[in-house]
Amino acid sequence: MDERKQRLIDIDKKYVWHPFTQMQDWLESDPLIIERGEGNWLFDIDGKRYLDGVSSLWCNIHGHCVPEIDAAIREQLDLIAHSTLLGLAGVPSIELAEMLVQFAPEGLTKVFYSDSGATAMEIALKMAYQYWQQNGQTQRTTYLTLSNAYHGDTIGSVSLGGIDTFFKKYRPLLFECKRIESPYCYRCPLGKEHPGCGMACLDEAERILEKSAGEIAAFVIEPLMQGAAGMITQPPGYLKRVREMCDRYDVLLICDEVAIGFGRSGKMFACEKEGVRPDIMAIAKGISAGYLPLAATLTSQRVFDGFLGDISELKTFFHGHTYTGNALGCAAAIANLKIFQREGFFEDLNRRIEIFAQLLEKKIRPVKWVGDIRRQGFMTGIELVKDRSTREEWPYEERIGHHICMKAREDGVILRPLGSVLVLMPPLSIKDEEIELLVDVAARSIEEICNERC
Repeated sequence: MDERKQRLIDIDKKYVWHPFTQMQDWLESDPLIIERGEGNWLFDIDGKRYLDGVSSLWCNIHGHCVPEIDAAIREQLDLIAHSTLLGLAGVPSIELAEMLVQFAPEGLTKVFYSDSGATAMEIALKMAYQYWQQNGQTQRTTYLTLSNAYHGDTIGSVSLGGIDTFFKKYRPLLFECKRIESPYCYRCPLGKEHPGCGMACLDEAERILEKSAGEIAAFVIEPLMQGAAGMITQPPGYLKRVREMCDRYDVLLICDEVAIGFGRSGKMFACEKEGVRPDIMAIAKGISAGYLPLAATLTSQRVFDGFLGDISELKTFFHGHTYTGNALGCAAAIANLKIFQREGFFEDLNRRIEIFAQLLEKKIRPVKWVGDIRRQGFMTGIELVKDRSTREEWPYEERIGHHICMKAREDGVILRPLGSVLVLMPPLSIKDEEIELLVDVAARSIEEICNERC
C-alpha cells in the first residue's frame, strides 16, 4: 500500500465518524476511498473504477462530472457563492423556483428552500401544523403515517418514522403519530394477497380519518415506494385512494418525493403516475443532480395563503437555514432541470427502464435466494430469503446484504443493502451495457454469497 493511501486511511479512522455505520467494524477494515467520478463510474484512490449502482446514495441523476452542470456552477462561482434569503432575494433561487413549479404537479405554486431531505420534511411538518393552528383548527396536532416509514433523521421527521432499527433509541424524544400498516404485499401484515385484498391495508386509514380527522394535520407518505423500509411498493391506485381520503376528510397530504422524485419512477415526480397533487411536497437528493446540498418544500396556494396576515398576527413562518437557497446549489439545479427538458429525455429513460426490468426478470428472478423484486422505474429492492417456498428471512446479524455488496464491489459495482434487501438504483444516465453489467454482477454476487452461507 502506498504512503498516501495509508495516510488517508489512518486519518479517516482517527477522525471521521461515518453515517449509519458501526464504527467498530469500520475501524477493523480498510475503507474504499473514492477520489473522482466520471459518467456513471466512481474511481478509487488506486484508480480502480466502480459502477455507481446506487447513485451515490440515491442522489446522482445524470452521472458524475456532467459538463453542463460543472459549467453552471463555475459560472455562478464567478458571481457569488452564497448570500442569505432572509430579507434578500437571489437570482438563481428565483429562476429555479419558477422552473420547479413548472415541473411540479399542478397546484403546487410556492417554493421554500432548505438543504436536505430531512429538513424539507421538517419544514413540511411545521407548515402543516402551523397552517391549522392559525386558521381556526388548533386541535389538528398529529399526523397519519405508514409503519416502516422513513422521512429523515431530524427529530420531527424521525417522529414520523417507523423503522425501529433506526429510531427505537430515540422514542422518548419523539411526538406520537397515528399509524397504519404499510402495503407490504410480499409479507402482508394482514395475511391477505393482492389484488384480491382490495387494498384492505387502507381500511384502517379510513377508520382513523372517519373517527379522528379533526385531530390530524396531514397524511404523510412516500408516494409509490417506501425506500428505506426495503423498497416497499404500493399497489396501483393506492396513492390515489389516499388523496381521495384526504379530500373527503379535509386533511392535508404531504408527499415525500425526496428519494423517488426527479425521474426515478420514470416520471419527473412519482405523484404524476397516479395523477395526484399533494398539498405539500418535499424534494431533495436529485434536485441538484447529486452535486450540492439543496432541498425544497413546495406548497399549494391554499397553504401559503394561510400564512398571510398583518405582522401583529404572527402568522409568519418562523423557519430558515443559513444556506437556504444557496446560489451554487440552485445553479446546479437549474442546469439539472434543463437536461430533463431535452427532447426525448423521458422516452429514452423509459426505454432503458424497460431493459432494466426485463433483465431483472431474466437474471435475478430465477435465483433461488430471491424472494421478491420490488421496483418503480430504476428504484429497485431485491428481497433475499433463505428459503423461497417458506419466505424464511435471513437473520439480521448474518448481514447477508452487506456481504453481497462487498462481493459486488470486487467485481467493480457499488451496491448498498437495507438489511436483507439489496438496493439497485443507478443514475438515470446509465447506459444499456452498464445496465447489463449491474444486473449480472448483482445476480452473480447473490448466488455466490448465499450458496456459501447455506
